Amino acid sequence: MPELSHRRRMLVLAICCMSLLIVSLDTTALNVALPAMRRELDASVAGMQWTIDAYTLVLASLLMLAGSTADRIGRRKVFMAGLVLFTLGSALCSLAPNLEALITFRMVQAVGGSMLNPVAMSIITNTFTDPRERARAIGVWGGVVGISMAAGPVVGGGLVDSVGWRSIFWVNLPVGIAALLLTWRYVPESRAQRARRPDPLGQFLVITLLGSLTYAIIEAPQKGWASGEILLFAGLAAAALVGLLVYEPRRTDPLIDLRFFHSVPFSGATVIAVSAFAALGGFLFLNTLYLQDVRGLSALDAGLYTLPMAAVVCVLSPLSGRLVASRGPRVPLLLAGGAMALSGLMLAAFDAETGTVSMFAAYVLFGLGFGSVNAPITNTAVSGMPRSQAGVAAAVASTSRQIGQTLGVAVIGAVLAAGMSGSAGAPEGFVEASRPGWWIVTGCGLAVLLVGALSSGRWARGTARRTAERLAEPVAEGPAAHSSAARTGA
Repeated sequence: MPELSHRRRMLVLAICCMSLLIVSLDTTALNVALPAMRRELDASVAGMQWTIDAYTLVLASLLMLAGSTADRIGRRKVFMAGLVLFTLGSALCSLAPNLEALITFRMVQAVGGSMLNPVAMSIITNTFTDPRERARAIGVWGGVVGISMAAGPVVGGGLVDSVGWRSIFWVNLPVGIAALLLTWRYVPESRAQRARRPDPLGQFLVITLLGSLTYAIIEAPQKGWASGEILLFAGLAAAALVGLLVYEPRRTDPLIDLRFFHSVPFSGATVIAVSAFAALGGFLFLNTLYLQDVRGLSALDAGLYTLPMAAVVCVLSPLSGRLVASRGPRVPLLLAGGAMALSGLMLAAFDAETGTVSMFAAYVLFGLGFGSVNAPITNTAVSGMPRSQAGVAAAVASTSRQIGQTLGVAVIGAVLAAGMSGSAGAPEGFVEASRPGWWIVTGCGLAVLLVGALSSGRWARGTARRTAERLAEPVAEGPAAHSSAARTGA
């Protein structure tokens, strides 16, 4: 790909951030609209859960396919296809006549969404070739998550109250169309120098693994962990995992090269992504229920209450990117893990949510942790790899985020439901029942802290350097580029 001017690179970054904004904004706004959707479509709570879970399942299952396909046939081409599908899916969701149609159209959105975030990250990685500039760009990218967290509940609540829940999908239409036109005009095409062959069996195993695992986690609280159906899907997930471990190393062009995980920073980034986003999913889930069901706030007011956390995420994400660029990922990871663990501890051991000041303090701490974690996750995942495989590496990080968020909501939701079974919905009962969930959030923060420390030292940097050398394509990048990438990914 030809070297672009600074202004052109900034424009490419802005276009990629637009895709992240509509995907993230859609998710946060949708949660606020669930009660209104449930009333109009006469749906059960489980039906509303599937409007979210169907999207997450399809997204997580296809992210790695989208990343490898973009590396093979062209990143701009796949990115534009994703914008078309996501925008079309949004329009269809706004017209859905019933719950079944809404869930189906959400899956169309997810197919498009799977082509956006990992491919956009791959475009950024290949556009910003200087390691420091790339880390700052990734920090800006992470800041968009904070913007969506801040704007989503407020915008969604305002639209639901004034226009109706269908309007939350209209927001995606002008942004999606504008991003599509700007991508066509300004984003250059890029692809891996050596085309990688499709891996249909590997993709089937990935879909089976993630789909079966997600279904088992979501349905187990209702059907029982020992039920035949749940055991069947858990067995399918285990069999698919074994199949991947046996089959993928035998392929010349695997869907995901398992040698990636020989790099301790890359493996650490995967574990950290799962832990951090499990904490986020559980944190938002518990707070949404507490603010609306216990404190009796409206959807809009509940969104406003979360603004302190979202504002800190918005400010910290670009600063974290700059810190990664200048000092490496170790300090942001330690800060992230410590702050998230302390926030969870305040809510688990000291009932911080029962006092407004202490609750806001816990929110700010969690925002400090989550705002610090995104840039080192993404930078570590892609920087230690050859640019020819950046799409797959970014997709693994994105998939880890989706899996983490699914696990966080499913596990903490099951724990909360078990604790609430005898409390008859009393506020005191909710606080007590949510305590184990907050301990899980605390544990996730401690996992980020521990794994971040272990995966950012000298030994870990050595494994990243050796992995990059094994994965390097001699015709694609020179030794100096690999050495620089390895240092940045450490």
